[in-house]
Amino acid sequence: MINQKLCLSLGNFGISDKEQIKLFKKTGFEAFTGCWHVGQEEGILNAAKIGKEEGITFEAVHAPWDFTDDMWNENEKELAEKGVNNLIKYLELTAKADVDLMVSHVYVGFDEVGEPTEFGLQNYGRVIDRAKELGIRIAFENTEGENCLDGLLTHFKNEKHIGFCWDSGHEMCYNFSKDLLALYGDRLFITHLNDNLGVKDFNGKIFWHDDLHLLPFDGIGDWEYNAKRIAKTGFLGTLTFELNKTSKPNRHENDKYMKMPVEEYVAECYVRACRFAKMVEKYK
Repeated sequence: MINQKLCLSLGNFGISDKEQIKLFKKTGFEAFTGCWHVGQEEGILNAAKIGKEEGITFEAVHAPWDFTDDMWNENEKELAEKGVNNLIKYLELTAKADVDLMVSHVYVGFDEVGEPTEFGLQNYGRVIDRAKELGIRIAFENTEGENCLDGLLTHFKNEKHIGFCWDSGHEMCYNFSKDLLALYGDRLFITHLNDNLGVKDFNGKIFWHDDLHLLPFDGIGDWEYNAKRIAKTGFLGTLTFELNKTSKPNRHENDKYMKMPVEEYVAECYVRACRFAKMVEKYK
């Protein structure tokens, strides 16, 4: 028996959201999450309806990341306003779907490092205020723009509805394997567990093609180390896995998954999830 619930994110699996949700439940997962981009908002409410029909928990809504970098830039006020409005809109959809957690990026872009600004903190503050009004928690995720993440979690450290989404793969390929759980593990709301091969560029230039979202144990991740760190945080919530069946452009690491029938692939996701969950249990 696994002592933590297991969750899988909806993805490009070659079947509809409804078929995925039903397959996840049949395979053994207790929950699902999903990411719907601007223009796909109706997918959130459809997923909520299907989840209730199938008796599987809708764990979290992942908001779109459009204009999140502009939200820090006072010279891009019009685009920043679009970013704020997007996040507030998805908060309201999260509430309408009867889900209490939204995941959000804090920055998008690889040409600049990204730095926190007072303008950005004010913009995110508006989003955070709306989340509080709605009774929604926000988990800010580690991606590129690590300094902006730190700025937000530091500035809003006393807001109990604001926490951290730890993406194990992003830590490796965007954050150079810096131990982010040591910094923010006491505020962990949700995990995005996945594997990759780290930063491909010899000079250390980060790029989204490195974000492979392989199954755990298929990349270079140290999963014993990850299990120990999660256990140390005391996190007892659902362990969420965010995995890709398809390869990134000009990459072929995920091609082997595409050769698998979707039922076999999801079953393998569940095997890896159980294997990792037992490792976490061992270190508690």
